[in-house]
Amino acid sequence: MQQLTGLDAAFLYMETPTTYGHVNGLSLYQRPSPDFKPYEVVRERFAAMVGHIEPLRRRVAEVPFGLDHPYWFDDPEFDLDYHVREIGLAPPGNQEQLGEQVARIIGRKMDRRHPLWEVYVIEGLDDGHWALLTKFHHATIDGAAGVIMLRMMTELAPDAEFPFVEVPWRGEPVPSDAELLQHTMKHLMANPVKATRLSLRMVRNFADAAGITSLSGAATRAREVIASVAGRSEESAQLSEQLRKVSMPLTPAPPTPWNKAVGPHRRFAMRSVSLDDIKVLKNATGGTVNDVVMAICAGALREYLLRHDALPDAPLRSMVPVSVRTGLEEDPWTNLVSSLVAELPTDCDDPLERVARCREAMQIAKQQLDLVPADAIMRATDVTSPMVATAAIRLQARLADRFNMPVNVVISNVPGPREPLYMAGAKLDGYIPVSTISNGVGLNITVHSYEDRLDFGLVADRDLVPDLWDLVDLHMAQIDALFEATGAERPGAPAPKAAAKKPAAKRTKSAAKKSAAKKSTAKKSAAKRSRAKRAAS
Repeated sequence: MQQLTGLDAAFLYMETPTTYGHVNGLSLYQRPSPDFKPYEVVRERFAAMVGHIEPLRRRVAEVPFGLDHPYWFDDPEFDLDYHVREIGLAPPGNQEQLGEQVARIIGRKMDRRHPLWEVYVIEGLDDGHWALLTKFHHATIDGAAGVIMLRMMTELAPDAEFPFVEVPWRGEPVPSDAELLQHTMKHLMANPVKATRLSLRMVRNFADAAGITSLSGAATRAREVIASVAGRSEESAQLSEQLRKVSMPLTPAPPTPWNKAVGPHRRFAMRSVSLDDIKVLKNATGGTVNDVVMAICAGALREYLLRHDALPDAPLRSMVPVSVRTGLEEDPWTNLVSSLVAELPTDCDDPLERVARCREAMQIAKQQLDLVPADAIMRATDVTSPMVATAAIRLQARLADRFNMPVNVVISNVPGPREPLYMAGAKLDGYIPVSTISNGVGLNITVHSYEDRLDFGLVADRDLVPDLWDLVDLHMAQIDALFEATGAERPGAPAPKAAAKKPAAKRTKSAAKKSAAKKSTAKKSAAKRSRAKRAAS
């Protein structure tokens, strides 16, 4: 029996009747032969992996009255057929039907009486592929660990042998309440000492980040700030702007249609692009792949909100999950993730300027993240009472429609394998991330790279973003806009799509007026594009 870390347990506490703690992935495989049977292959693989990979066989035991974090134990009643399932799409089996089926599956809470994972073999796709949807609770693995799991399920060559063989294992007795409370008393007695040490460490981190080494140093620093504000108007304005950005995660984000309490149902939409295209744009703009991805998201969200006459004057804010894995962890499955908050330049109509502003925003966000080390944040969750955490989540759910959250959207960019992967000879053609949403933040955009492609997976509340396929297509349009703005030569066509694009929603008259009001002068935009073209040539 092993206790969950505070961060792992937090993903259990976050669950409500309408918010779920599981994360998902959709793999698209070729069929190597007409008689290939995906369900049998997948079931055999998981049967072999269960004895080797702990998250596949352990279930959760919750401490009575929520006095302490739960415990993992190996399920003595493990049933593989409960976890490995098979479904089929009705004809024609296009991409939108696949997205609808995925949305239904991820819109169901996981049963804690079983190990917290499910996989679905999906047949009937119109392009000859078969799909595998993996559904794992975030308490079990994080995004980076999900990539590890993907790699374990596959091989590097079509004729390679699967490395796992089925081994016997024995489940543990279900722990009694008395046993759990006994462990809880030992843990709670150590918590005050841990909390005190953690508080002192966090104070030191803040002081080090600000360059303060003593109380007198703090007073001197305060006088310098006051003198700067009072004495020099230009530097005062710069300081004010920096303070605004540093304090940004603590203030409400501007409202959007999806920043409300979420319901139980979901939508999912996906598209794929050539990774080489994104790299060309990276080089043409002087940014990184992540800067370009963030700018694509900012431009798509801007256009979507303009079409719905809902674009705020202030820029949106994104939460960006960050893996803090070093590769040296004893437990490869526990969550090791932090997050930063970055501005999205949705108030800017110039694609090139959006890339530059995304680069600046990410630099500022990383500075904020450095104020407190990620391990300190994770240790803070270890000493947080489960009752307090659960109460906070319930309060957030009640207030989601009354107050704005500090962020508008979650955007994650997960690097995946660059080499081709196979499952019993079936080539993996794409891995589309399918993440989660929460009250107040009803939209998630996750991007995953694999081989020479970049897969976009968007998840939203079913009612708050009813036209999610339009939004994902706006992301593709932003890539076209960046190529036009940079004048860069496109190396290849986008990755093939399994379904034609839906017609773009018509812009309302009021949205068109707002779009015109938001735009900068034509001379300014033209000059920037001209400079970019000359630089590219």
